[in-house]
Amino acid sequence: MKHFPESELIINQDGSAFHLHVRPEQLSDKIILVGDPGRVDLVASFFDTKECDISSREFHTITGTYKGKRITVVSHGIGTDNIDIVVNELDALANIDFETRNEKPEFRQLTMVRIGTSGGLQPHVPIGTFVISEKSIGFDGVLNFYAGRNEVCDLEFEKAFCDFVEWNSLWAAPYVIDADKELVEQIGKGEMVKGVTISANGFYGPQGRELRVPLADKNLNKKIEAFKYKDGHVITNYEMESSALAGLSKLMGHKAMTVCTIIANRVAHHANSNYKNSIKDLIEIVLDRI
Repeated sequence: MKHFPESELIINQDGSAFHLHVRPEQLSDKIILVGDPGRVDLVASFFDTKECDISSREFHTITGTYKGKRITVVSHGIGTDNIDIVVNELDALANIDFETRNEKPEFRQLTMVRIGTSGGLQPHVPIGTFVISEKSIGFDGVLNFYAGRNEVCDLEFEKAFCDFVEWNSLWAAPYVIDADKELVEQIGKGEMVKGVTISANGFYGPQGRELRVPLADKNLNKKIEAFKYKDGHVITNYEMESSALAGLSKLMGHKAMTVCTIIANRVAHHANSNYKNSIKDLIEIVLDRI
């Protein structure tokens, strides 16, 4: 039985996870993840009941019920580094005994759906489209620090992508990971597009935005837009979290996926800052289907 010392798993004095400040009994098996702490209240506004409301830094958590389903909604902030914190602590809350610090004998599987916003890279994903990250390409390198990375990643896709875009060896090695197939089918019906999402490790340079500092590769986005892989895969959108969520969840045995509403089209150079109605509609759809 694996034991976790204080240095590896920090538990607060009230028995809660170090960053999230959530206690094991406050966590549901069904979890919705959002980036903005304020969006947690929007999701929870659909709940019929609320049992806890916890805030710590950028991490805001509410657990309640929606149409008879117990659901936890958690904000993770921006970036895969935060996803590393959130997914590890959610898994610890589910599968480590916080009293003994031992791994629990029976595995508890979590279902996690991230609802976010994104920038589209193809004509068939205009502003307002709901895109499921069926595959994610991680520019962040987070998964490369974990054992088993090659066993869960699509290595052929990785090589084809790196060769096509002439990947710079100074950047973190990208990884390609699939979302949970059953969850994709459960959430992704009708109006949603299944795509390939890049999780960038920044909002500006890593996504090809140039302000005052020139880019290392000015043509990277054009190459990304032109990339095609077997079975018709093209890269549909940019965001900043889906790869680590899908990758870490797969390594841990959980079900996870990301669905985003497109609020900008990088090809057409259009953006919609007034996207609140679109995200609200997406939240309600996910709540009904999770």
